[in-house]
Amino acid sequence: MKIARVLLDENPRTAVVDGDDVHVLAPEVDVPRLLDCDPDERDDVVDRHTSGAPLRLDSVRLLSPVEPPTLRDFLTFAEHLEGSLALLGLSEPPAAWFEQPLFYFSNTSTVVGPGDDVAVPPGCRRLDFELELAAVIGRPGRNIAAEDAGAHIAGYTIFNDWSARDVMEQVVSFGMGPVHGKDFANTLGPWIVTSDELEPYRRGDRLALDMHAELNGAPLPAGGDSSAHMSWSFEELVAYASRGADLRTGDVLGSGTCGAGCLLEYWAHGGDDVIASLQPGDEVRLVVEGIGSVSNSIAPGVDPQPVPHARTGLHRTDRAWPGKAS
Repeated sequence: MKIARVLLDENPRTAVVDGDDVHVLAPEVDVPRLLDCDPDERDDVVDRHTSGAPLRLDSVRLLSPVEPPTLRDFLTFAEHLEGSLALLGLSEPPAAWFEQPLFYFSNTSTVVGPGDDVAVPPGCRRLDFELELAAVIGRPGRNIAAEDAGAHIAGYTIFNDWSARDVMEQVVSFGMGPVHGKDFANTLGPWIVTSDELEPYRRGDRLALDMHAELNGAPLPAGGDSSAHMSWSFEELVAYASRGADLRTGDVLGSGTCGAGCLLEYWAHGGDDVIASLQPGDEVRLVVEGIGSVSNSIAPGVDPQPVPHARTGLHRTDRAWPGKAS
């Protein structure tokens, strides 16, 4: 099943996509309700809450298929990590990367859908995209074992983790995360394909989905990648993310960027001039086998609002710290 959200009479509605047909569900059925269902129960909900003739897919506006309570983005593709490290003059990943699937929390209030424009973030001159696969949580849970995690994944969607590379560079070395380098836009779409529909693509504990990116209608020259190359499975990501934390229905877990899935890797291997950073008017299309494609165009941004430098030399309180020699 392909679960979508569409704009109908200026209101978001849950829908099911079947080929070129879009079956809009009753207003009381939201996406989380479908996600938190077993496949048979999900089919029953759709049958009982669908009425009227289907709409044509090319006649509706697709929204982000889910409004995630949380959005965790992992880094599971070693090839992308190697390209990122090359720009820093490093050849080996840090030991911590091998020990656990690292992630950061992204901004759920800036999630956009297929066809939405993405504005250049304030102060950015090196805008980039990132091609990712993402799992969407159906059944909630906490401290989930990897062998049980598949039952908690409702389905998968495409994730574009937009990146302001130069903005990130100013802050990541300080250890505070991407900050505004990732704060401005996250694309999800075009729909959520339920896990059962993607089982034919499973190879062992991995989904083997071909993935590639296109810029202004042309595939990137280095080719694409496969989700089979993730260093951890999505079930292992769910287990790690749920350590001491509740995963809720609709939460999204991104795979991290696949190999050759962003401009950063081209800059790392061929120099800054091999492909220009994204500019207003550019269109990025991400394609994932078994799911479909999602496109966004780049729009002009605005100048950053000025913020003063830190005020130094202010009065400091004299403290008698216990255990500290005077």
